[in-house]
Amino acid sequence: MPSPFSRLRRPQTLRSRLVLTTSALLVGVGLVIGVVTAGALYFSLMGRVEKQLDATVNRSQRFVGDPDRGGGSGGNFPPPEQFDRTTCSDGTTPSFVGPGQTDGTLYARYSGGKLLTSQSGVYDDSTSTQTPCVRQLSAAQSDVLEEITAGQELTVDLDGLGRYRIAATILDDGSLQVTGLPLADVNRTLLTVVGVEIAVILGGVAVAAVVGSFLVRRDLLPLQRVATTAARVSELELDRGEVDLSLRVPDADADGATEVGKVGLALNRMLENVGSALEARHTSEQRVRQFVADASHELRTPLAAIRGYSELTRRSRDQVPPDVAHAMGRVESEAVRMTGLVEDLLLLARLDSGRPLDRESVDLTMTVLDAVSDAQVAGRDHRWRLDLPDEAVEVVGDPGRLHQVLTNLLANARTHTPPGTTVTVGIVPDGARTHLDVVDDGPGIDPDVLPRVFERFARADSSRSRAAGSTGLGLAIVQAVVTSHHGSVTVDSRPGRTAFRVTLPSS
Repeated sequence: MPSPFSRLRRPQTLRSRLVLTTSALLVGVGLVIGVVTAGALYFSLMGRVEKQLDATVNRSQRFVGDPDRGGGSGGNFPPPEQFDRTTCSDGTTPSFVGPGQTDGTLYARYSGGKLLTSQSGVYDDSTSTQTPCVRQLSAAQSDVLEEITAGQELTVDLDGLGRYRIAATILDDGSLQVTGLPLADVNRTLLTVVGVEIAVILGGVAVAAVVGSFLVRRDLLPLQRVATTAARVSELELDRGEVDLSLRVPDADADGATEVGKVGLALNRMLENVGSALEARHTSEQRVRQFVADASHELRTPLAAIRGYSELTRRSRDQVPPDVAHAMGRVESEAVRMTGLVEDLLLLARLDSGRPLDRESVDLTMTVLDAVSDAQVAGRDHRWRLDLPDEAVEVVGDPGRLHQVLTNLLANARTHTPPGTTVTVGIVPDGARTHLDVVDDGPGIDPDVLPRVFERFARADSSRSRAAGSTGLGLAIVQAVVTSHHGSVTVDSRPGRTAFRVTLPSS
């Protein structure tokens, strides 16, 4: 069973899915563009740093050991007293990294594993002339640089200084010169660009989602109208009677040039076919009903004559041979059975045609008492029980038809259960409705037969023994009469208990 959270993660409407899918694609495209742009910018900036680093290395090599520039054989930079004495912001005396060197340049020289000199220059912004202030590298920083071999160019992290791009070269005197440029500007530029890209992507996706939601909603309105038409058709009762299937998708939404229009056009064609089929079915049903009604009506007269002549022969004073008397008795009994079948068919035909029933107040309690009394006479080998409220219960309907409903249910219980079965009839008032229950403790109805037990000429299987014949129309008449009273009838059956419940409006 899916959790409630899975429903939240999975949008239900097509509009939500389209908007979320489009937004996700925009985010993906924006991320790809951002990554590519940031990567290109990073490599471009690093290329500039590499060029600056090469130039810095060349300048340092020319400066070291040049007597005209004050380098001397030791390679030390000119002393601070050769320049204007300007104090740095931290109180130290400014000194000089080297001519043409940029802000933050790092320089160190090693000879025979010994540090000759190390400096890192930063411009002091507190002074009006932005004098370069030179700082000596710490021992830890110098140890990191000493591990770099000649010819290498790599990026290292120096405590207190940050990330540097370092190049190591061998000077003419055999000493190792390490020169580096800071990557702080590169990192700041890259972070700024990435931040701007993220803001632009998120803002663009948000705007696209709002605008896209509006556009998708507008474009899906024809589909919504098609769905509304289909929903209205689904609410129609198409199983019986004459059906007015005039609902159609508007012509504007049934244009075959668009996908939604193709759906609307296909739905209209389907409705036309279904409408034609329903009209043909209704016409056929009307003809069958009319035939059944006419045939039933016409059969009543000859059946009445057959019964009359049979009864007259049986009552004749002239003696007839026993076999003739038996044959005439069979003719009379079958005529009686056929008369009942004809009457049932005629009643169903009238109910199917929508002929209105009588509407008057019916004492349902008295109807139950009369019907159970008749059932006791017909089924003396069954036990009959009543479960009635203390006060009389009344409903509005046709008294004759409601009596027939109860009679058919009791006859069904008597016919399809063995002797000794207990049949309980009860009335349960329930506000605006009234329930009439007929329950027996017989063997039950076969589960394969149960779904179609109210169909015409439906037969229960042999597990429910029959002491007399059955037309298979009793329960069909029950359902037809109850439906005509705007009620319902249900059945629940299992071995040892079969319960029919008739629900009728109380008024």
